[in-house]
Amino acid sequence: MDINSAVGRKAGLTDEKLLAVVKNDLSVFSDVEKLVIELADAMANTPSNVSDELYARLREKFSEEQLLQLGGQIAFENYRARLNRIFDVRSDELYKPQMNADERGSNRRSSASSAA
Repeated sequence: MDINSAVGRKAGLTDEKLLAVVKNDLSVFSDVEKLVIELADAMANTPSNVSDELYARLREKFSEEQLLQLGGQIAFENYRARLNRIFDVRSDELYKPQMNADERGSNRRSSASSAA
């Protein structure tokens, strides 16, 4: 999740959604986002299988060109994840949720009271 969280953040992905993926809680995602996640899950299964029903729902939202791009990116990420397993590559734990302004203020107050 490390490098992908940074890229996702740059594209506007929130910590709420990043953490929801880890918790397998899709309630924060739109219907279209859930559909893309369903495609990614189907493609990551062994053997991968995108059913006719899933394809039909995808085609209601995406052109063939868009599906080609989505499928290619999902396949590439799946490839990288599986290749990392050969060398036992693990997370560097670089992902740290970013605090919003309210959380930063609360954290400063907690730190100040602890130091007193």
